Amino acid sequence: MRTWQVERRKRTRHLIELGGLVAKAGIVELTADDRAIIYGAFLWIAEKLQSEDAEGARVRWAQKGKDALRGQV
Repeated sequence: MRTWQVERRKRTRHLIELGGLVAKAGIVELTADDRAIIYGAFLWIAEKLQSEDAEGARVRWAQKGKDALRGQV
């Protein structure tokens, strides 16, 4: 298999995993699969991560995600 094929498969797997997180969080159902809402939410997250409260947001969101993945939410 060529290097570009391996890299493409790794990228595809990564994107599928990220999409799985969107589905697992219930975002698809909560937004009625409205891509504009989902994209807007991601843009809001990106803005937050560029703000003065970026580190606080990272800490809060990381803890919330870890708890959810452990089934504590």
